[in-house]
Amino acid sequence: MKTTLKIEGMSCDHCVKHVTGALKDITGVSSAEVSLKEKSAVVEHGDNVTLKALRTAVEEAGYEVV
Repeated sequence: MKTTLKIEGMSCDHCVKHVTGALKDITGVSSAEVSLKEKSAVVEHGDNVTLKALRTAVEEAGYEVV
């Protein structure tokens, strides 16, 4: 599956790395491409990964999913 998240609060490459790491740490996530310019993340994951899990990971990293 592929899920796109709109993310607010990222302002630099460090933010991108932080969000990418948080998403990749979720069991079942195979890739996470985070774009500072687009303020988004495209996450490829298995069926067992929920939108809530993705949202929680981003929010725990200090950013907002809109």
